[in-house]
Amino acid sequence: MKTNELDYSLPEDLIAQTPLEPRDSSRLLVLHRESGTIEHRIFREIGNYLQPGDLLVANESRVIPARMFGRKVPGGGKVEVLLLRDLGERRWRCLIGGARTHVGTEIRFVTRARGAEHEADLSAEVVATAERGERELRFSEPVEDYFDVLGVMPLPPYIHRTLDDPERYQTVYSRALGSAAAPTAGLHFTPDLLLQLRAQGVRLEFVTLHVGLDTFRPITEDVVEEHAIHTEWGCLSTDVAAQINRTKVMGGRVIAVGTTSVRVLETAARRGLLQTASDMCPWHPLAPYEGFTDLYITPGFQFRIVDALITNYHLPKSTLLALVMAFAGEDNIRRAYAEAVEQRYRFFSFGDAMLIL
Repeated sequence: MKTNELDYSLPEDLIAQTPLEPRDSSRLLVLHRESGTIEHRIFREIGNYLQPGDLLVANESRVIPARMFGRKVPGGGKVEVLLLRDLGERRWRCLIGGARTHVGTEIRFVTRARGAEHEADLSAEVVATAERGERELRFSEPVEDYFDVLGVMPLPPYIHRTLDDPERYQTVYSRALGSAAAPTAGLHFTPDLLLQLRAQGVRLEFVTLHVGLDTFRPITEDVVEEHAIHTEWGCLSTDVAAQINRTKVMGGRVIAVGTTSVRVLETAARRGLLQTASDMCPWHPLAPYEGFTDLYITPGFQFRIVDALITNYHLPKSTLLALVMAFAGEDNIRRAYAEAVEQRYRFFSFGDAMLIL
């Protein structure tokens, strides 16, 4: 697939800068894959398309306040650090902006309040360089202890407004701290909506995928399949795998909340398939897994677990747009995106949603 086939024109004023209130008041485009039919609804009406026995699978990863500010020692040059991945033993994979840094550089972190900077007790040393300009930092103390004091929510680069309430960049069910970006499809759910869905017989289970910064990086190769996909840590527990297997046996649908949940489920389908089947269960039951995934889903991919998908609108030339095209069909997605633009849907992280059935 040529990368330019993942491109589309988007007026800048359709890039959502702030979240809607309440969360479930966003618009919902419903795309029926087989017929290509498109419907326009409000997200709180999603229950009209779900059935008793369906299983929603959502990513419970929580965004860390991953942006931190500091100064080089010596020299005093300003730097901005974006935490990407916890490597253990007080080491983190990071992006560093501002003053140039190299192995051996020391960074002393500062707090910012009312236009003034105050040096904190936390410092770090650049101990290694990594691919694509990333750095590995070793902190003087566990950096997690300083998130509340030094950390700032890492909003995507296309959002230019300050977020008044950082919790609006978290899902209401987020628990497992570790993402550099939010699993945004889940931002539309409210506690009341989840209770309503449960009352109508729709169940909810959770997986974890810690979202990395590569979510926002475009495909730069001319051919989509030549792109090197980012690696992210994911987990599917034994209990949730059993619930998914039960849903499949009983004829229910597994509905992924977001592309991150898709990657966990389809990774598990390939890594942990039990190699037995029977007349009672003519498909391979899903097994749990925990670890890193570099699963790259492009058109032609065979989905084994996911029956329906809730997702936001994705950046042009992105791996996530390739994933939804793989799931719904290239022509279906092109028509849906064109209609969303025509109908002035809000795009990207704080934008509107799509339900693909």
